[in-house]
Amino acid sequence: MTPQEVDPRQMRARYPDVFDRPASTRLAMPAMIVAAFAILIYGLVDLDFSPSRFFAGLSQLGWISLMMIPPDPGSSLPIYLKALGETLSIALLGTTLAAVFALPVSLLAARNIVPSNILRFPIRRFLDSIRGVDTLIWALVWINVVGLGPFAGVLAIAVSDFGAFGKLFSEAIEGADQKQVEGIRASGGSALHEIRFGLLPQVLPVIAGQVLYFIESNTRSATIIGIVGAGGIGLQLAEQIRVLEWQKVSFLILMILVAVAAIDFISGKLRFAIIGRRAVA
Repeated sequence: MTPQEVDPRQMRARYPDVFDRPASTRLAMPAMIVAAFAILIYGLVDLDFSPSRFFAGLSQLGWISLMMIPPDPGSSLPIYLKALGETLSIALLGTTLAAVFALPVSLLAARNIVPSNILRFPIRRFLDSIRGVDTLIWALVWINVVGLGPFAGVLAIAVSDFGAFGKLFSEAIEGADQKQVEGIRASGGSALHEIRFGLLPQVLPVIAGQVLYFIESNTRSATIIGIVGAGGIGLQLAEQIRVLEWQKVSFLILMILVAVAAIDFISGKLRFAIIGRRAVA
């Protein structure tokens, strides 16, 4: 059996949008590629990108790497361990405070809890505005408000994660199965009963998994904000870089890597235990 011959004129008549596309449509993709390439070139020129400076700096990077070997805390190991514990405490306390305050607000931002867009819209925009400011900026703000130290770091992580948790929690609530809620409503339950017994049992495992993930992520964030004065091991790291104690710097970096890996392992096990095998199924 030989395939039927295709008449190009019939194909053009049947699919005019494919064969007779306007010039603006055909040129849209090449124009976007050219525009993106032009922006890239402009950015490299405007930011004073210099390949010669980059390759010349590689020798300096190699010298610094050699100076980091072997890692040695000197006599400061107890101070570094205390600073690491402070960093972990900042991450844990800041994340917990953010989750506690974000949960009730997320209920007001969920469409299936507050159907009125007049009430829900300002709450969502409020959460977006808080989430749009980076943790480092919040740290600088709170350092000027409450002074240097871990308290400013806790407040920075709590405020920054409050906006993120509010969005994530509200989306989890909106994605919950409504059959349980309808069953409680049909049995005469109030709106609070619907939330307490219909929604929260479904979303709490998801929320717990998100909180555990943020604790892991905020361990790194607590290190970064410590560099600007919010306490923890980041402050020690910045000080040793400033005085060019590269062996101590490498030891501090190893401590951070080990702590993050341990928290990643523990939080992964806890998330798996809480959420179960639903994600794998």
